[in-house]
Amino acid sequence: MQHVQEFDDERFRTDTAALNRFNEQIIREFRQNGGKVGGVFENRDLLLMTAIGAKSGLSRLTALAYFTVDGAMVIIGSRGGAPKDPAWVHNVRANPRVHVDLGTESFEATAREARGEARNSLFDAVVSIAPNFGVYQARTTRIIPVFTLHRRN
Repeated sequence: MQHVQEFDDERFRTDTAALNRFNEQIIREFRQNGGKVGGVFENRDLLLMTAIGAKSGLSRLTALAYFTVDGAMVIIGSRGGAPKDPAWVHNVRANPRVHVDLGTESFEATAREARGEARNSLFDAVVSIAPNFGVYQARTTRIIPVFTLHRRN
C-alpha cells in the first residue's frame, strides 16, 4: 500500500494548495485500497465526502476522518485549529445533501450541524477518542464545527 505523506499541521492550517495536494493523495490511496490508507491515517476511520460548492455549484471531494458517537457518524471541521473553517464546512452549510464513500460502500447523506450542548457533547466524545481535536480547538478562537451524517433513503 502506498502511504500518504506525513501530516504537518502548521502547513495545512495556512497553505490551501498544500492541503489540497494532501487531500488528493489521500483520496487516491483510499480509492486504490478499498477505503484504507497508510501513514498518519493508518487504522483510522476515513470517508470521502462529495459536497456541492456553495459558490461554484461544482462537486467538491474531501477526505475526512469520522467518528462513531452513540451510533452517529460524526465529522469535525477542524483544519488543525486554523483561524477559518475548512471549505467543506461552508459548502455543507449551504447544501447539506452530500455523497459519502465509506470503504467500498457509497450512499447519499444529509449533513446536520450540531449546535450548543449537542455540539459540545459530540465534540467532547470525539476528543476522548482523538485528543488532538482538543489541541486544535485550543489553537483557535472559532468554535470548531461538528456535523453528523445521516443516510438518506
